[in-house]
Amino acid sequence: MGSAPIRAGESAGQPGLRKVITTAQLWSIAVGMVISGEYFGWNYGWAVAGTIGFLVATLLVTVMYLAFIFSYTELTTSIPDAGGPFTYANRAFGSTAAFIAGFATLVDFLMAPPAIAAALGAYANFLNPELPVLGVAVATYVVFITINILGIKESANFSMIVTALAVVELVVFMLLVMPAFEVKNVVAHNESFGAGGVFAALPFAIWFYLAIEGVAMVAEEVKNPNKTIPRGYLLSIGTLVVLALGTMLLTAGAGDWRLLSEIDYPLPETLAMVLGRTSPWSKIFASLGLFGLIASFHCNTIGYSRQIFALARSGYLPGFLAQVNRRFQTPHWALIVGGLVGFLALFSGTTGEIIILSALGAVIMYISSMVSLFQLRKKEPDLQRPFVAPLYPYVPAIALILSVVCLIAIIYYNIGLSLLFAALLAVSLLLFRMIGVRGAGSSVIR
Repeated sequence: MGSAPIRAGESAGQPGLRKVITTAQLWSIAVGMVISGEYFGWNYGWAVAGTIGFLVATLLVTVMYLAFIFSYTELTTSIPDAGGPFTYANRAFGSTAAFIAGFATLVDFLMAPPAIAAALGAYANFLNPELPVLGVAVATYVVFITINILGIKESANFSMIVTALAVVELVVFMLLVMPAFEVKNVVAHNESFGAGGVFAALPFAIWFYLAIEGVAMVAEEVKNPNKTIPRGYLLSIGTLVVLALGTMLLTAGAGDWRLLSEIDYPLPETLAMVLGRTSPWSKIFASLGLFGLIASFHCNTIGYSRQIFALARSGYLPGFLAQVNRRFQTPHWALIVGGLVGFLALFSGTTGEIIILSALGAVIMYISSMVSLFQLRKKEPDLQRPFVAPLYPYVPAIALILSVVCLIAIIYYNIGLSLLFAALLAVSLLLFRMIGVRGAGSSVIR
C-alpha cells in the first residue's frame, strides 16, 4: 500500500487543493476547531462528577492530548494527506482498518458542528430571546458552508481573525472573573466525588481539546508542511491547555457552579453572577462569545469536508463527494452533504448526546492513529519522518492507553449511544464490504 493516491484533478492535468496555509493560519485553524470547547459543553462534566471529579478527568485528558499531539505530529508530517487517520490506517493495516478509522473521524467532525451550532443559537437567544435557537443554528450552517466553498485561503484568513478574537475574549473573561475567585467555591458541593464520576466526565473533558487533530485534514494545503505542521500543532496545544484549565478553574471558583452545569452559555452566565445581570460586560461577552463558537464551527466545517473529500477520493464514499470546484478549488459537494448530515443531528439529539457521540468517534480515531504509528514504525522504517515522536515508544503508549481508558468509560456510561455508533459502523462496514473500494483518483473538478 505505500504509494500515495492521485490528488483530486491531477489525472486530468487540473490543479488540486491549494498549498497556501502558513504557520499562523494553521495555529488559528487548530485552535479555532477546538476553542468553542472552552465556551460550552465541558460544564456538563460538572453535572456528573462535580468540580473535583471533573478536574481529575480534565487533567487525565490533558495528559492524553499532550502525548497524542506529540505522537500524531509524526504521522501528519510523514504522510501529509487530507485523509489523515484513515490514510495512516490504510498504509498500516489495509482498507478495512482504514474504513473504521475514517468512519470514526467522520463521526468526530460531523457531530461537533451541530453541537456548536446549537450553542450559537443558545448564545444568540441569551442576547435576544426573539431569536429562535434552531433558526440561528440552521442559518449558521448555510452561511459557513458558503464561506468555505469560496476558498481555503479566504477561509484560513477568516479563521485567523475570529480565532484571535476568541482567544483575546477568553483572556478578558479570566481577568474579569479572577477577583471573584475563591477556592471554597471550587471544592463546595463535592460530597459525591468518586472514580465513577471521573470516568463519566471524561467525554466532557475531551470536549476541551476535541478536533485539534483536524489539522491533518488540511495537511495537503499547508506551505512547507515539514516545519509548519509541527509548529502549528505545538503552538495550538500549548494555547489550549492554558485556556482550558484557566477557564474551568476560574469559572468554578466564581460562585455556585451547580447553576452552570447544564446550560449552553456558562461563561456569560458566570459574568452575570459575578458582575450582576445589569452589567454591560455580561451582554458584551455574550456578543463577543459568538466569535469562539463561530471559529470552531467554521474550522470544523473545513475538517469534515476534507475528510469526506479524502474518503471519496480513495473510493470509500461516492465519487461525486471528491469533486473540487473549478473556480474556488474547494470540495463543494463534501461541504454540502456533510452539512445535511449535521442538520439531521441538530434536530435529533441534545447537546450532551451529540458531544458524547463526537467524543466516541474521536477516541476510536486516536486509538487507530496510535496503533498505526506503532505499525508504520515496523512496516516502513525508512519512511521520511520530519518530526519524530519524542521518547518513543513511551509517549505514544501513554496516548494509546489513556485513549482506551476514555473509550471504555464512554461506552460504560453511554450504552445506548455506543450501540447506535456500533450499529451505524456495522451497517456502513457491511455496505463497504459489499461494494468494495473503487479506484483512487476517480475524482474530478467541476
